[in-house]
Amino acid sequence: MRKSIIYFGLLASMSLASCEKFLDKTDPTATSFVEFFNTEEDLRRVIYSSYVDVFTSVGARGLLFYLDDGKTDNAYSRVEGDHHQRIANGNINANTPAFLYYYELQMKHLGRLNTFIANANVPYVEDEAVRTKFKSILEAMRVWHYFKLTSRWANVPFLLEPANMETALQPAKSKAEILETIFPLAEEIANRLPDKEYTSDAYMFNKYSFKAIIMRYALYNGRYELAAKLAKEIMDSGNYSLHPKYGDMFSYKADKTNKEYIVKFDMESHANSATNSFRDLAPQYRTGNGQSYVVPTKALVDSYWTLQGRPIDACPLHTKEEYELNPKLNRDPRLASSVFGQGDTFYGDKIDIYNTGSLFYYENQRSSKSGYWFKKFVDETDAFKSGGNMHFPLLRYAEVLLTYAEAQIMLGNVDDLAKDCINQVRKRAGLDMTIADVKLTNKTKEEWIKLIQNERRTELAGEGLRYDDILRWKIAEQVLNQPALGHTRMVNGKKETIKIEDREFKQNNYLWPFHENSLRVEPGLVQNPGY
Repeated sequence: MRKSIIYFGLLASMSLASCEKFLDKTDPTATSFVEFFNTEEDLRRVIYSSYVDVFTSVGARGLLFYLDDGKTDNAYSRVEGDHHQRIANGNINANTPAFLYYYELQMKHLGRLNTFIANANVPYVEDEAVRTKFKSILEAMRVWHYFKLTSRWANVPFLLEPANMETALQPAKSKAEILETIFPLAEEIANRLPDKEYTSDAYMFNKYSFKAIIMRYALYNGRYELAAKLAKEIMDSGNYSLHPKYGDMFSYKADKTNKEYIVKFDMESHANSATNSFRDLAPQYRTGNGQSYVVPTKALVDSYWTLQGRPIDACPLHTKEEYELNPKLNRDPRLASSVFGQGDTFYGDKIDIYNTGSLFYYENQRSSKSGYWFKKFVDETDAFKSGGNMHFPLLRYAEVLLTYAEAQIMLGNVDDLAKDCINQVRKRAGLDMTIADVKLTNKTKEEWIKLIQNERRTELAGEGLRYDDILRWKIAEQVLNQPALGHTRMVNGKKETIKIEDREFKQNNYLWPFHENSLRVEPGLVQNPGY
């Protein structure tokens, strides 16, 4: 067995490429934690390194949250190597590189975290409060890893201390056992973190930002009482609020000034290196730096309800076909803030995806295969630059409100606060609340579920949450067994829609396979069914 594959507790995993500069200590001969943890800055740099390699590396497109909708019915990812395209179209097996990439990354970092956590109390930083804060953040990150791992593979190796050769070969723990341990542990960690975000290092967890992570995975795992409780605590903290203008948060108008971002991907979180969201999402444009790596589908565009809060196939004002042919007609304003395409203006040019002489032409290699682009995180200020300085939300306050509402719906207790949470999100979006106010009509539980699922989809589109949602709602077999489609128009009196690709999702795809390399070197793993 190759020793480098025994992930837990091995300092060799600290040699990840992006960490080499970070770990370049003044004393290159330092071999122990007595020499390593000398100052508060040493501890902070450990946090930074652990954060950037998995969550905020601007150069790792396979990890960037704003591209993750490429795994879903919301979007199409044009580059197979980004690991989204094959997952979305179902062309996967136990040799698919994505599953080794994501699994190894999480497990290597857990090894590092276990080692750092076990030594964080070595008293070379004398202030116990400082040690407690940084150790708690490391422990919070470890919990986050296990939430992500169990969401994808279910039963995985589970250790909360550095491994030796014996413990590294233990059988995987069941997802249920792991969650029974980490949910109470996570709350205990959160309660010893500071209440407010830091004046610097704002990407680090505080009490309520980590509670928001726990809340998210409580919802994902059907722990609705816990999800509602944590959402209420975050609301009651008064630390966060909805930004008045929805679209401004995703541009330089308010990306750095809003109070809605709870878990942040700010410039400090990746050493102020240039951000690439314009390059990744925007159309190819004059300088050629727009790549259209992930683009919206017709399914996402059609999911935006009307200005009155009705589905486009249940609105008496216009027919479904009228809405399909004209996405600007009487629609939820979040559509115009999140997606742009045919007929819109981009940097002074009118988009015509059917003009073969235009860079916007949908069949061009680096254009949008759907005829749509995400507008979120695409600011025209970056059009002629090699990079930007965008701040991003890994979790924002609107998700807290929608989580409280969904948890209460699933518990069969749609109280006034749950309705207020939905109304706050809709009102901020600009819907006509004389009709869209959810308090105006009675609904069955099934109608509430349909409403909250679509509200999450449209509010959070392009922010990387759709994949977890379609898995936990068990609707992936429905939405990913349909072709990925694009723009619709009338041609000679007939409706024509761009077809991008066929897709397939099997029942066993709700869990990912372990890559064959992982099975060869970890005898405690058992392959998930169907692979």
